[in-house]
Amino acid sequence: MQLVERHLIRHQDARFAVIDRAAFASKNLYNQANYHVRQAFIHEGTYLPYAAIFHRLKQHEAYCALPRKVSNAILIQLHHNWISFFEGMEAYREDPSPFTGRPKIPGYQDKARGRFLLIYEKKALGKRVFKRTGKLVPSGLPIEIATQITWEAIRQVRIVPRADGYMVEVVYEQEIQPAAVNPQLRAAVDVGVNVLAAITSDKSGFVPRLVSGKPLKSLNQGYNKERAKQQQRLAHENRYTSRQLDRVTTKRNRRVDAYLHTASRRIIDLLVSEGIGTLVIGKNPLWKQNVNLGRRNNQQFGAPHQRRK
Repeated sequence: MQLVERHLIRHQDARFAVIDRAAFASKNLYNQANYHVRQAFIHEGTYLPYAAIFHRLKQHEAYCALPRKVSNAILIQLHHNWISFFEGMEAYREDPSPFTGRPKIPGYQDKARGRFLLIYEKKALGKRVFKRTGKLVPSGLPIEIATQITWEAIRQVRIVPRADGYMVEVVYEQEIQPAAVNPQLRAAVDVGVNVLAAITSDKSGFVPRLVSGKPLKSLNQGYNKERAKQQQRLAHENRYTSRQLDRVTTKRNRRVDAYLHTASRRIIDLLVSEGIGTLVIGKNPLWKQNVNLGRRNNQQFGAPHQRRK
């Protein structure tokens, strides 16, 4: 299975500037390639796949601004975005009820503020430097990323733009270790708000457990108060967002992710220790859109698991 090790590069980090320039160049290539695809699709009713775009842009300055392996990965990502659009349209035509609206064709990144992700496959990473220092050096980027992962396990490095910096994601492979559990023993989880998860099982003697959702609720309420304060200040300046508001939002999101990951890990550890091999969670389509906790609670709090896919 594939796992991800993450490193946050903030604005004050010495590595931020060079990453930002590369992400800006990535945006330029993405927009240039997307322009060709959109024009062919809108005016000619045809789709230009990855190979066609590659041959059109392989001598273009936007393509040559980055290492070729990185530029190719950007074009492939654009291709995947369009394929997802076509698959979404096909599903929408068959049955529009699961959708909240008609799928839209991939759009452009903002010309000035836009940034796009960078993907470095294993061949675009410095093997000699890693063997000597234990640090990853992406091709064309004079930066180093410390990691505890072995070279053999590494698959790729992704650099993803975030509101408060860049998230460097080291994707690596880890062998699955099957747990000694019985698939015939089942557990069920009911997710909620004050009680994030209620766990029970058909195993004889199993003691039901509750996972508290109140820390998340408190975190979210505090975030909403701070966001309202920031937005009130921005309204007087005729602005919609700021770097400070972005930092508050991304910090809140990371804390929510950390709590949910910790809770899910402990639930799995519990079931493994009990020898339970099947976990059942109810399917709730559109539960984010249709959440109804009352007018005041709907405004101040939406259960964090409703925000995750």
